Amino acid sequence: MTMTVLRTGPLAVFKDAGRPGHAHQGVAPSGAVDRAAYARANVLAGNPPGAAVLECTLGGLRVRFDEAAVAVLTGTDAVLTVDGERTGVEEVVEVPAGATVSVTMPRRGLRSYLAVRGGFAVPPVLGSRSTDQLGMGPARPAPGDVLRIGPVSGKPGDAPALAPTVDGPLEVDLGPRDDWFTAEAIETFLRAEYTVTPASNSVGLRLDGPPLTRARTTELPSEGVVRGSVQVPPDGLPIVFQADHPVTGGYPVIAVLTPESADRAAQLRPGATVRFTLAPH
Repeated sequence: MTMTVLRTGPLAVFKDAGRPGHAHQGVAPSGAVDRAAYARANVLAGNPPGAAVLECTLGGLRVRFDEAAVAVLTGTDAVLTVDGERTGVEEVVEVPAGATVSVTMPRRGLRSYLAVRGGFAVPPVLGSRSTDQLGMGPARPAPGDVLRIGPVSGKPGDAPALAPTVDGPLEVDLGPRDDWFTAEAIETFLRAEYTVTPASNSVGLRLDGPPLTRARTTELPSEGVVRGSVQVPPDGLPIVFQADHPVTGGYPVIAVLTPESADRAAQLRPGATVRFTLAPH
């Protein structure tokens, strides 16, 4: 089974569960930026965990299925249209052979996940079919590309509850370098509002707002960082690392988002307001 790409929209890349275990080679884990939405897409499509999907930023993707297929879209309130007919949010759609399927622009959220039953059978790189911001992984799909769909190996399952909205503060655990900041900076971090800047991408959310003052001015040796790390460079403006983050960082990490909040952060558009709060324990 194949699918032909007619238009990619602003950005469409292959994503799966990522390639952990290669940090010693300088390779980021990558994977879907919103992991919960990615997992939902595969459950609804009847794919096994880890199957490759297309991560679509702000819709605009248009494809033609050369054979009958089953597809589903998750992550935002964008929907699929089949030969111009709109479907429902997160509706599992049976697509006739030869039909053109498009992803609408979402009103809420940023990244949608298109899963096709069978998954996209693109060649893995270091064990993963994810394409990261630096170009590791399969080439980004382009108009005219014919994508092969893998064999069907499962049936649609009961998807978990709908993901939470992007509203509300992002939950964090302080550290590991919160002691590098003044008490006033910690208080500011937990009560101030920040704005997502247009310089944000799948590597990190760059935020604008009150700068955070360090208690230590010495240089920090580079150390490992994880998805959801909130790193603070010398200008004091936080950067929230996303799926394609570097494996090390040389600026202190004031806090780390919970996995659920890291998924929510993946759906924040430029201009969105961000607040942080301590995760309950």
